[in-house]
Amino acid sequence: MSIADCTFHLDPSALLPQHLEPNTSITANFPSSAAFDAINEALSSDSERKDAIKKGGAIFAFTLKNSNGASESWHIDLKDTGKAGKGTAPDGKKSAVTLSLSDADFGKLVKGEANAQKLFMSGKLKVKGDVMKATKMEPIFKKVQTKAKL
Repeated sequence: MSIADCTFHLDPSALLPQHLEPNTSITANFPSSAAFDAINEALSSDSERKDAIKKGGAIFAFTLKNSNGASESWHIDLKDTGKAGKGTAPDGKKSAVTLSLSDADFGKLVKGEANAQKLFMSGKLKVKGDVMKATKMEPIFKKVQTKAKL
């Protein structure tokens, strides 16, 4: 048997460092997606997470559109886990509200450089679902502003 007769199966993700996900191009195409890591960092302690869950009480979905017109979704689970992740909701769950906006406007919103109400009134922020729940995100963004450099 020669080496030409052998078949090798290699998982491409095995070549990546452990801390990277296979689709790291998402961060490059959606620069403000780093805010979701910052949110996880800001809610890393049990007390911060429990406080955020108590105040939020819902799963929030964010659909961001980048400058190329591509869309990606992330969620912040302030109902059970107090963690942010990829997709509109954790597996088997549904978000109470979905906020759709540009990646650039989301970055400004998280940094405190934009106001959600002004974005909404100007049509740059679309809200689907429980609009009142959407207002519960502001304190979380403020925590990120004080704890992380975006």
